[in-house]
Amino acid sequence: MATYNKRGFKAPKPKEVEDIEENIDVDVKDSTTAEVFNTLDEGASRAEEWVVRNQKYIFGVVGAIAFVTVGYLLYQKFVADPKEFEAADEMFMAQQNFQSALDSTTSKDSLFTLALNGADGKFGFLKIAEHYSGTDAGNLAHYYAGIAYLNLGKNTEAISYLDKFKSDDLIISALAKGAIGDAFAQKNQLKEALDYYKKAAEMNENDLTTPRFLLKAGQTAFTLGNKAEALNYFTQIKEKYESAPEARNIDGLIGMAQ
Repeated sequence: MATYNKRGFKAPKPKEVEDIEENIDVDVKDSTTAEVFNTLDEGASRAEEWVVRNQKYIFGVVGAIAFVTVGYLLYQKFVADPKEFEAADEMFMAQQNFQSALDSTTSKDSLFTLALNGADGKFGFLKIAEHYSGTDAGNLAHYYAGIAYLNLGKNTEAISYLDKFKSDDLIISALAKGAIGDAFAQKNQLKEALDYYKKAAEMNENDLTTPRFLLKAGQTAFTLGNKAEALNYFTQIKEKYESAPEARNIDGLIGMAQ
């Protein structure tokens, strides 16, 4: 009798063959897993070898970082902090003379000079700025010195010291920029003055400094013959800062600039 195979029919495999194939599959899987772990082991070994070969360099870098950190902390504790304290102590007398000069009606110049040069064995702003450079008090001394020189009519010196002053306080930074504008205005360098008034007005919009320097910018622009620019500054005061002292006569200024 003829025999035939149905399409798709597979003859059953002997039990021994199935067992062998299963063992082969397990061996292959085990072999693949082993290769992965071997690869990881080799990578770890190479990393360990690199650490061993370069441990002097690694320890050197770590040591340098630690040295810098410790050095910074020691510097802050034994150098920077005492220096700040000394500078602040020196500032006290200079600030007193400065305030007395602002309040005085008869001896402003002599008091501003004392604030700059010192008195009673204490430094003035000039020495504080020089000897305590890098401290907060030394930086603030540049501002005070600039304002003192401005009041004494020494505008070039005022610009020099005010330009060195740096602060994160936007109010006092704007005042410093505006004071530079005042110094240029007193030197009759109106274009430079206008530039600094604009910088001061734009630094930080607030009800104190912004209308103040918008007004000065407008007046300076008007003096330079830039009526349209002046009108812009005067209009900003009227629209945004109508309660500011600078807005009292703003309608008249607007009328002049139109």
